[in-house]
Amino acid sequence: MKRRSARDARQLVILTGLSGSGKSTVLKTFEDLGFYCVDNLPVALIPTFSELHMQAGGEIQRAALMVDAREGEQLERLPAILRHLRAEGPATLVFIEAGEEALLRRFSETRRPHPLGHNRPVREGLRRERVLMEPIRKLADVVIDTTKFNVHELRQFVMHRFQKSDRRPMMVAMVSFGYKYGIPADADLVFDVRFLPNPHFIPRLRKFSGRSPRIVRYIRSFPQTGEFLRRVEGLLTYLIPHYIGEGKSYLTIAFGCTGGRHRSVMLAEAVHKTLHRRGYASKVMHRDLHK
Repeated sequence: MKRRSARDARQLVILTGLSGSGKSTVLKTFEDLGFYCVDNLPVALIPTFSELHMQAGGEIQRAALMVDAREGEQLERLPAILRHLRAEGPATLVFIEAGEEALLRRFSETRRPHPLGHNRPVREGLRRERVLMEPIRKLADVVIDTTKFNVHELRQFVMHRFQKSDRRPMMVAMVSFGYKYGIPADADLVFDVRFLPNPHFIPRLRKFSGRSPRIVRYIRSFPQTGEFLRRVEGLLTYLIPHYIGEGKSYLTIAFGCTGGRHRSVMLAEAVHKTLHRRGYASKVMHRDLHK
């Protein structure tokens, strides 16, 4: 068997993206994965670092470098440097971003100025940064949108995406809701489960939620429940790999019943458990359970 050289085994990741998007959390996670990490390495030094990294017998096999708007005009050199690196060997560019409102909220919470703000509003700094970073974003191998992630979920996603593992790199969120309170605005897929018998009309069951074994047994006693779960789980098994292939990092699946307390809760929990068993990073939220 042909032995892999140190050059073949190396892994170089360049992290970049928008201010406030969670780049520091991502870099820290790479460090925890065993990468040699460098924060804010000057762009001009990236080729030198890469050459040292590629040398046979080098001790650093996996490295992650972060560059961002703090580099100012030097960032304009990054696309050319990246093309040179890729011609020499494997190099992965990871771009981290988030929606404007999420970034504005994060800057407000930390009370930190935007690095491109120069005493201007944060919103203006963010928009200038998006324009500056767009040519780099187009070259990214992986784009991570952190809008819906909290710190722990972002760390979990990066772990699943970049560790040597067969777990699927996407967070799948199951959300139960009540139609009387409106459909979740951020849902990617919505399933209406009001076709199932409603425990609300059974006096002895009304006070329990869809998490209760009594409610689970009642809803599962109907054959259409099992058939629905089989069909939905089959559909998701087909769809999720395609979403991952398109680079989607977060998928929200909503289950709705009338009040959001019984049927939607039970089914969201059931699908969550199934996806977790199949190796997907998943979580469940019950929006209207206590209304």
